[in-house]
Amino acid sequence: MANYKNDNNEQGIFLSISLDEQIIPGTIEHAIYDIVENHIDTSVFDDKYKNDESGRKAYSPKTMIKIILLAYTKGIFKSRRIEEACRRNVQFMAISGNAQPDHSTIAAFVSGMQDEVENIFSDILFRCAQLDLIGGEMFALDGSKISSNASKEWSGTFKELQRKRDKLSNVIKDLIRRHKENDLLNNDDFIMKKKKYEEKIKKIDEFLEENEPKKGSRSRELKSNITDNESAKMKTSHGVIQGYNGLAVVDDKKQVIVCAEAFGTSGEGKLLSTMIEKSEVQLEAVGLPGGLEDKKFIADTGYFSEDNCKYLEEKNIDGYIPDQFFRKRDPRFPDENSRREKRGLYKQNKFKYDEKKNYYTCPVGKILRSDGTRNNHGYIGRYYRAGKEDCYYCHLKNECLQKNAKARSLFIIDIPKPRTYSEMMMNKIDTPHGRDMYSKRMGIVEPVFANIKTHKGLNGFTLRGKPKVNIQWLLFCCIHNIGKIARKMKGSFDFLLNIFRFSLFRFQNREFRILFSISE
Repeated sequence: MANYKNDNNEQGIFLSISLDEQIIPGTIEHAIYDIVENHIDTSVFDDKYKNDESGRKAYSPKTMIKIILLAYTKGIFKSRRIEEACRRNVQFMAISGNAQPDHSTIAAFVSGMQDEVENIFSDILFRCAQLDLIGGEMFALDGSKISSNASKEWSGTFKELQRKRDKLSNVIKDLIRRHKENDLLNNDDFIMKKKKYEEKIKKIDEFLEENEPKKGSRSRELKSNITDNESAKMKTSHGVIQGYNGLAVVDDKKQVIVCAEAFGTSGEGKLLSTMIEKSEVQLEAVGLPGGLEDKKFIADTGYFSEDNCKYLEEKNIDGYIPDQFFRKRDPRFPDENSRREKRGLYKQNKFKYDEKKNYYTCPVGKILRSDGTRNNHGYIGRYYRAGKEDCYYCHLKNECLQKNAKARSLFIIDIPKPRTYSEMMMNKIDTPHGRDMYSKRMGIVEPVFANIKTHKGLNGFTLRGKPKVNIQWLLFCCIHNIGKIARKMKGSFDFLLNIFRFSLFRFQNREFRILFSISE
């Protein structure tokens, strides 16, 4: 016969907890406590408080920062859940000295530290430099698209939003018509539905009245968002999201983030110079002067442009940015070259030129007549084209014509274009050294985003507006760097000394409790 232990949830228990014993050296909690207490200057918060003569005492900025950093480390970044953790989680009680701020205090503190979070990030980065976690020789830039606290259903151009408004108006008219037909004069469901649609119309009207259409680089109107107009629609591998692009510049030695910012745009290419300039300021502040001059800087194909290549050259930065076709030129990827080789079967040298009559003859005897001169991306030359019917019935058209082309053409360059910065970058990437350098990018920057999004749980921002979203992005970058510090400290002499002190304290405390109980 089975015999089970008895359980009794009606009995009372007393748990003796020493809060200072909960912060164990070598853990992320201890690293947060040590950094905030000893290495972060919180005097920048003092001007926000005017309660020295009257008013209630405020929670210390050190306490609030420790709570928020620990919460973000655990993947908790909603204020109500942080409040709950402060009341129930022993580690939160220990790191905060049993402070229990409510959710409104936490939310107000986070959303109001727009300027101060930059100082916190810089102080943590300075600590990384002190521990020799920054190599300062090679950096990689990349971005990750993260959902915002706004629905993409409320996005559109001004014309699209006006059509949405008109559609809602028609829905209300149809609702009233059906209501009258059914002779339902006192129907609460009808009143609620009508009120809901009217509120949506009012929301659209207020937005259209208070805002102007957003313009893109080519003066094309971009889609606005009624809920968070600083966010943008972005294409990701999982579909289209309404969100922000979190950018980070990462040092290659220990994957420490040296610069970070969130942008409400999916186009990363124009942000390269901004991120480099911010990185130089941060490195200068932590005692690594000289900026990125003569340093290696790697970015992916999204940053390839003539302007960016020129910027790197003028700044004397050893940059490595491939174009989108760099794999097609790489002999190590034969699958990328198969289609290109098929289309390039009949090149210009297969066509015969008649200098007197100024035309070319193709391999099957059809004529390509002169079609004037052109300027093709800076190259000036003569243009020759075959007849559409000649190519349509040709049995070699699949090997001769480019995809979707109806007739074969030739462009004969007479005046070559001056060598551009982008061409210099392409030639640089195509060398064995260039390919080897670019291959390091993924190992430098991609694990950073994996840590923040997967391990720390950042699957979407909870705040709205670029300034507040940037606060959250920088806080997550801070805890990433703190993780590097914790790992470094775990293998240091200070860590072993702290472990000894911690163990001695617990032993002495235990001896004291034993003696106290005996004396009684």
